[in-house]
Amino acid sequence: MDKPQKFETQAIRQQIGTTHAQEHSTPLYLTSSFTYENAEEMRAAFAGEIDKNIYSRFSNPNTQEFVDKICAMEQAEAGYAFASGMAAVFSTFAALLSAGDDIISCRSIFGSTHTVFNKILPKWNISTSYVDLKDTGLWQNAVKPSSKMLYVETPTNPSVDLVDLEWLGAFAKKNNLILVVDNCFATPYLQQPIKYGADLVIHSATKFIDGQGRVLGGVTVGRKDLVDEIYAFSRSTGPAMSPFNAWVLSKSLETLAVRMDRHCENALKLAQFLEANDQIDWVKYPFLPSHPQYEIAKAQMSAGGGVVSFGIKGGLERGKRFLNEIKMCSLTANLGDSRTIVTHPSSTTHAKLSEDERIKVDITPELIRISVGLEHIDDIIADVSQALDHSN
Repeated sequence: MDKPQKFETQAIRQQIGTTHAQEHSTPLYLTSSFTYENAEEMRAAFAGEIDKNIYSRFSNPNTQEFVDKICAMEQAEAGYAFASGMAAVFSTFAALLSAGDDIISCRSIFGSTHTVFNKILPKWNISTSYVDLKDTGLWQNAVKPSSKMLYVETPTNPSVDLVDLEWLGAFAKKNNLILVVDNCFATPYLQQPIKYGADLVIHSATKFIDGQGRVLGGVTVGRKDLVDEIYAFSRSTGPAMSPFNAWVLSKSLETLAVRMDRHCENALKLAQFLEANDQIDWVKYPFLPSHPQYEIAKAQMSAGGGVVSFGIKGGLERGKRFLNEIKMCSLTANLGDSRTIVTHPSSTTHAKLSEDERIKVDITPELIRISVGLEHIDDIIADVSQALDHSN
């Protein structure tokens, strides 16, 4: 038997078959529908008796190639690609949950996911029980007869906290919960939650998977029986990824490994610089020994990722001045770009949370999140350093 290909090779060499033109790079399939040789073939395709594309809202060669790559990287059985990361998140919940179900979720999650939990799902009598990611000893108290799903981000957005995935997988199995892990910050290159017992893994492909801030996309992969339900829901409700975006994202995966290597290298150096700077109160980065879950990070991640969070001395007003003094880095709410991005979560990505909700997940007024890009690290540090000096 041939040896399994390495991650980097799969990302580059896993492609759909060529056409009669024998193209080297996968072509774009910009079509809404597909044709058939005769009525019987068309009937069999719609009946699911043969594997044929029907309509690009259901499937498309470009989206299938992208999904197949993510499945290989995450060691998943099946998957479905969505128009955005939040489409993947919401559709996963909507497909698998029913009225009366309860989700157990860590508190520290993306702001829009909080909105789904707190304002949208309650319309259908689906509730959420929040737990502290860092205090797993209290999680059993959250389990109730209506508990159906366990949802976490690790590392979390924006405070880069972690949970022990091996412990989490065993906990979910013991309590008969569907374990869903948002793996956006780590990417499948640094961490594969399915190895530890996750049933489903979600990515906002808009972030590190695209890597250049060009397109939106999301994907959910995992157990085939669960993905089949997600597919059935999405086939009718229409949150599908466009073929063009799938083509871009599949090409992006070819460079994911080399990009993440540089993101992680730069992020660690920036975190070390910030930790040594007397204008900073605290720094959190998974591969800093000072991180509260450093040992967990080293056990389940191959590197620390591309996001650093820190608290600047002087609180909110100093933080505003710091952002206003940034020259090279970008001020935007995105992350995972080739360009370094500086964000103030309290006033942007998590602004819709109440102040009490933000404090419970350590999103304090002085917190700055930096998505560390691929520029030369000396230039990133120089820009951050001058902004610190000029905002003092």
